[in-house]
Amino acid sequence: MAIRMVALLDGTIVDPAQPIVRADDQGVVRGDGVFESLIVVNGEPRHVEEHLERLAHSAGILRLPAPEAEGYRKAIQAIIDAWDWDADDQAVVRLFQTRGPEGLDEPSGWAMAAPIDERSLRERRDGVRVLLLDRGFEGTEIVDLPWLLPGAKSLSYGINMAARRYAMNNDADDAIFVTPSGSLLEGPTSSLVLDMDGVLVTPPQEGILRSISIAELMEKAPAAGLEFEMRPLVVEDLHRARGAWLVSSSRLVARVTHADGEELSISPLDAEINRMMGVPGV
Repeated sequence: MAIRMVALLDGTIVDPAQPIVRADDQGVVRGDGVFESLIVVNGEPRHVEEHLERLAHSAGILRLPAPEAEGYRKAIQAIIDAWDWDADDQAVVRLFQTRGPEGLDEPSGWAMAAPIDERSLRERRDGVRVLLLDRGFEGTEIVDLPWLLPGAKSLSYGINMAARRYAMNNDADDAIFVTPSGSLLEGPTSSLVLDMDGVLVTPPQEGILRSISIAELMEKAPAAGLEFEMRPLVVEDLHRARGAWLVSSSRLVARVTHADGEELSISPLDAEINRMMGVPGV
């Protein structure tokens, strides 16, 4: 995802090649910071306030200063105003806040944008093959361990990216984390939804990131005549489900076509899920 544009919190657009943080910024040297990603389609940003609320929630978990919400709104709008929507009708905007240089009470904040990448578009269209990867702990084990940052979207994303690279190096596109006991959790950058006999089901969000995409589906499901439940799921549920999806704020929806090499069913609700999530062109 090639970065096309960077905006500061005063609404100034800067060249992505221009340095905007110090070399000793703790977000750079320690991953000590938080971020959010949202999609903008034809100039219309989605769920801005929800992403700003989650950014603030993550910052609170890390005991960072509260993000300057109005500054991030200015940065998002500056990108929207400067973007060429005729050339690229979808952009992913990422919001960042770091702790700043060590010893200084000066957090760094900015936004940057890139066109939605071809890989994400392909996975929306064709689906994803996943590997089931052991997360190494039960989801509920870290809920009361704040030093492990449960529920925070932190810049310490090395494990998540390593999981995706491992999947891609082993004939898959993405991963789904599972607990040692076999409970399903989430993807490295997405949430999991299963079609269990016509009921949409997602794992409890205990010890994992609170999903804005899941909240959107839960809100829209009743109007579509669908039930949506949050309850524990195990690996066997994935294989017996009528279908499965990975959902996120930027890729939106990708149906899961294979898990550990085994082909999965395509849910009869696939088109409806794409419609509910507002996938462009559906």
